[in-house]
Amino acid sequence: MRVNDNFGFKHKCGILLHVSSLPSRFGIGSFGAEAFDFIDFLAETGQRCWQVLPLNPTSYGDSPYQSPASLAGNPYFISLELLHKEGLLSAAELEEAVFLGERVDYGFLFQTRFKVLRKAHARFVPSRAFSAFCKKNADWLEDYALFMALKEKNAYRPWYEWGDFSDVGFAREHAEEFAVDCDFWKWVQFAFSSQWGKVLEYAHSKGVSVIGDMPIYVAHDSADVWCAPEQFLLDSAFSPVLVAGCPPDGFSPDGQLWGNPIYNWERMSSDNFKWWKARVGRAFELFDILRIDHFRGFASFYAVPFGDDTARRGEWLPALGSELFASIREAFPKAKIIAEDLGFITEDVRELLKETGFPGMKNLQFAFFDEDSEFLPRTYTTENCVVYTASHDADCTESWFKALSGETKKRFRKECPRKKGQSGTYALIAFAMNSVANLAMVPMQDYLRLENHEARMNVPSVPDGNWQWRMKKNYNRKSVRDRILSLCRETGRSAR
Repeated sequence: MRVNDNFGFKHKCGILLHVSSLPSRFGIGSFGAEAFDFIDFLAETGQRCWQVLPLNPTSYGDSPYQSPASLAGNPYFISLELLHKEGLLSAAELEEAVFLGERVDYGFLFQTRFKVLRKAHARFVPSRAFSAFCKKNADWLEDYALFMALKEKNAYRPWYEWGDFSDVGFAREHAEEFAVDCDFWKWVQFAFSSQWGKVLEYAHSKGVSVIGDMPIYVAHDSADVWCAPEQFLLDSAFSPVLVAGCPPDGFSPDGQLWGNPIYNWERMSSDNFKWWKARVGRAFELFDILRIDHFRGFASFYAVPFGDDTARRGEWLPALGSELFASIREAFPKAKIIAEDLGFITEDVRELLKETGFPGMKNLQFAFFDEDSEFLPRTYTTENCVVYTASHDADCTESWFKALSGETKKRFRKECPRKKGQSGTYALIAFAMNSVANLAMVPMQDYLRLENHEARMNVPSVPDGNWQWRMKKNYNRKSVRDRILSLCRETGRSAR
């Protein structure tokens, strides 16, 4: 199975910025004017792609990689100003939702946002478009809406503590009791999809493709596991038998214990990966290109006994990635997929990447630890890859550069010499842009030369304080635009 060696374009660049980080008056970025303004910024600076993080709802911990519903969209991204323009919210109700703090406050959003959305829903008159959306998405929307209605009824306790309603069959039989609440949650997804669809359409009108992100795992407390427990390795009490994680290494002596339930790969194979194809199909309704997180887990995955406090006792087990991606390619022959092939990469992962033909990722912050690192642009053997200065899980490059020392710093100076007056951050950006990689992606924090204390998005294994960075409105300065466009043109990557 092979894919095209490009995404419909060659030698281009883009910016990584999550929707939550867009500036707004309402505590978090949305699909309102700020999204359209950023697309204009992308077009004016010669970018071909906008990469976002998962658009799924968030829950405890605020991570989009631990979502309660992998096929649903985050209600926080719905633009309240657009609802106001539709006559669904009053000016006074809009002001109730204003939050001007410098960082995203998910507690404030949880306490206030759904109250405002319910007021909008109360004024919403069901339309043909709403009916068509519900009918088209019924396979997942009905269960999602019921899951959320039951979540509220049970004070947001996990689904496996709902008594009889822990059984999805029983819950479906009694769904009529929750019809009003279910209708609200269906409307929330309709509003999300309608607004995002207009953002996507505008991006395309400006020549910008949107890259989405799909986490490999889903949360135990999710609509996904509740309505399809047979797809996961659970015991009779719906507890995981094994959970996902990463083995111990020099940075984490106890490893990383993620806690996600492990897939029942044999069961998934028996119905030709129907569950996965539903996920991928939904993703390609929302995005042009899909980055699949933790690609190595599709070759073999690290599994830890449920109940362990650390990941020390885990073991590597085989997955069925080859079968899965053959099935996905059959269902979606034109799918454009990026494989996040970072981390502990073994020969089986390399073989799977080669078999699929997906472009892998090159993170330049990993490039200077070894003399001939595979992340150094001079070692790239193909243009079929995507190079990044950094990821959402890494240091902002400005902080990373300042912390360089010893042999690593010497290699940086040797491999990535700076022009006179050029910062280390922009030297690394230029290093990425000058590579043969088909696509070069730069986090917005790097273009703005922001540091960890003000703009780092996530620190893995640290439970608090992540996913909160908000970009200031003054990002869209002529000096910034000119600097980015100039670099894109100098390296032949500008889409203008």
